[in-house]
Amino acid sequence: MVNTKAAKDSIIKGNNYRISILTDRLIRFEYSKKNIFVDEETAAVTNRKFPKVKFDILDSEDKLVIVTDYLRVIYDKKEFSGEGLRINVSGNYGTTSSVWHYGDKNESLKGTTRTLDAIDGETELGEGIVSRQMWSVVDDSNSMLITKDGFKLREDEEAIDLYFFGYGLDFLTALKDFYTLSGELPLLPRFTLGNWWSRYYKYTQKSYLELMDRFDSEDIPFSVAVIDMDWHITDVEGRFGTGWTGYTWNRELFPSPKDFLSELHTRGYKVLLNVHPADGIRAYEDCYKDMGEFMGVDIKKEEPVLFDIVDDKFREGYFKHVHHPLEKQGVDYWWIDWQQGENSGHKGLDPLWLLNYFHYKDSEREGRGRGLILSRYAGVGSHKYPIGFSGDTIITWESLDFQPYFTATASNIGYAWWSHDIGGHMNGIRDDEMFVRWVQLGVFSPIMRLHSTCNEFSGKEPWKYNQIAERIVKRYLRLRHRLIPYLYTMNKRANVDKLPLILPLYYYEPANDKVYNYKNEYYFGEDLIVCPVTRKIDTESGLAKTRIWLPEGEWFDIFTGVRYRGNRELEIYRNLEDIAVFAREGSILPLDANVSTNEISSPAEMDLFIFAGKDGEFTLAEDEKEFNTYVESDWAYTGYEILEGNAKRIFRINPVSGNKNAAREKRRFNLYFYGAGKESEFDILLDKKKIEPVSIEYDETKNVLIIRLPEISTKSTLEIEVKAFDYSLHKSIQNKVFDILNKAQIEYDLKTAVMEVVRKYNSQNACELIGEIYCVCENEFVRGAIIELLSAK
Repeated sequence: MVNTKAAKDSIIKGNNYRISILTDRLIRFEYSKKNIFVDEETAAVTNRKFPKVKFDILDSEDKLVIVTDYLRVIYDKKEFSGEGLRINVSGNYGTTSSVWHYGDKNESLKGTTRTLDAIDGETELGEGIVSRQMWSVVDDSNSMLITKDGFKLREDEEAIDLYFFGYGLDFLTALKDFYTLSGELPLLPRFTLGNWWSRYYKYTQKSYLELMDRFDSEDIPFSVAVIDMDWHITDVEGRFGTGWTGYTWNRELFPSPKDFLSELHTRGYKVLLNVHPADGIRAYEDCYKDMGEFMGVDIKKEEPVLFDIVDDKFREGYFKHVHHPLEKQGVDYWWIDWQQGENSGHKGLDPLWLLNYFHYKDSEREGRGRGLILSRYAGVGSHKYPIGFSGDTIITWESLDFQPYFTATASNIGYAWWSHDIGGHMNGIRDDEMFVRWVQLGVFSPIMRLHSTCNEFSGKEPWKYNQIAERIVKRYLRLRHRLIPYLYTMNKRANVDKLPLILPLYYYEPANDKVYNYKNEYYFGEDLIVCPVTRKIDTESGLAKTRIWLPEGEWFDIFTGVRYRGNRELEIYRNLEDIAVFAREGSILPLDANVSTNEISSPAEMDLFIFAGKDGEFTLAEDEKEFNTYVESDWAYTGYEILEGNAKRIFRINPVSGNKNAAREKRRFNLYFYGAGKESEFDILLDKKKIEPVSIEYDETKNVLIIRLPEISTKSTLEIEVKAFDYSLHKSIQNKVFDILNKAQIEYDLKTAVMEVVRKYNSQNACELIGEIYCVCENEFVRGAIIELLSAK
């Protein structure tokens, strides 16, 4: 519910000022010489009516003091100044207090930026709402106002409108309150969480469908087909301007658009078309006559309909006569490729923000389903109109290295659903290794969208790379598809629990100075930590080194099965096959077992990765109708649990609850118990009656016990009691070291000497052997990778 006005009891108003106590750590400060204050929704702020908060006031003729449990505001009741307005912020997490004076520089942990267009490596980011200085300020003074009829500018253009976040180091609460203030993260349609195919390239109807068929024959699943600007006429007469803007299908390339779109839908794709709307609608467009008559231009003189998203009448026609007819043909959503700056011709009105706002609202109109656009960031509050298009990056290692930090840091301003040009957009050089690493990052990003520019050599089809890169990329694209059940549950969590899919490490350890050094490492949902590889491999060892922080507890690498002791910094080494993705002990990762089609609905067969060691749970969330907003009665929930005991561990699949129509009536499960001993004993009970598994396997390379179950009713309770659950990787460690040495381009005798040392390994003598490894092995990458394994526990 939108409540644009703060509760009456939370407002303190005086001559030229108004102060709203929204929470005990979030305060709004307004100053207007005209005594005009804003209660409307703004581009940044949607809701100001928070639950009532306790605070005290000391009010005298020349001083106002406001005291909450965390803040002490001292104000001289004059025009805001550094001398006249200050706030003491109480410390938390063992920190001391902090003081803000009006006008102090906001030094937050950063937020995001409008675009990465033409960026090679790092770029400056805007401010976020969390800070190690314990406070942050969002200036909403220039934000336009949104009304039921559209929007308007502020009556007092000189007014000050600030939101003070005094949350100390309680970053999680700050972020949740920001979403309450600015608006929730919308629920994404399920299909968005699969793989996207996109390329700036002059396809034909035939060649595009043939490419989709090739993906299908290669068992590479995609759920979104993005068609860049060459879907429309681009070669136009000079009198019309450029060919960037266009709304008329190029019939030479796409002779039957409706059939083309229908074929894509039959193959399981949703379709986005690219639009550059800056040049308006010109006389050669199919929609020109209807739009021109609607706008009253001189059609006989071929007078153009100029783009003006601010104009109500233009906006009405823009959707009714330009976009809706194309949607009737089968276009699902739009990629708004606006690169014409922030000047709409009207002070304070950013055309990109207006395009995002109105396109998103139009996309979620009745009967269309959940809203969706693909567009650049347009300032605070843009998270309400997903998905973000980060722009045309340069294809370099430096650009790749910046993206993990960039993506995670955007959560500091609530922007959770960035979509990057995975593999990079333009320029740069061909580097098959870099492409693999970018895809690995993309799979563990909010949106996985392959893309490239129109250079004929720069396509991101996996088979255009060497055989090793091709094989790895295909495996990761399939993994992304398998992750949809997990990602869709995190989609629901983002909306309801106000927790973005990706968060920097410091959200859960804000008082730990060390975690701030690991900018490229991030949480990926509830219990996963992702450590992308963004540096080239050492040629001798075939390994890349990444320095990471592992939080308290024990963690499993989901790809190697190795269990690591946490609460420490360490160097990890990975070959091209994998990056490090760690799962916390007690966590459960649900995956779709089927990767042979583009199907993204509730899976009929699931793989559950179970990381034992502590009690834990995961609740799979599925919905039936994909309502625009969260409707509790539409969702089904399936709880998975790990229960630790002295002599045995119990894994339980609970009956589905909620809307049972949203879940399968029956489902197959393949259970992967990480850390299980090969000789583990177990009993399988379905509704307390013993059943037999379909098969039992043991993966010695990862120490994973795999139990494949028959199809079971989702209304039943399944329990597996596992005994002798002994985690032992002695043999596996030796095999992993052998593999490292076998692939290393170093002397054979050196390999033999190192292997002789490692064969003496057990967890009790690890430190002693590490010293021997230092003496024997000179290559720092080979040595480091072996030490990583020996010291994991």
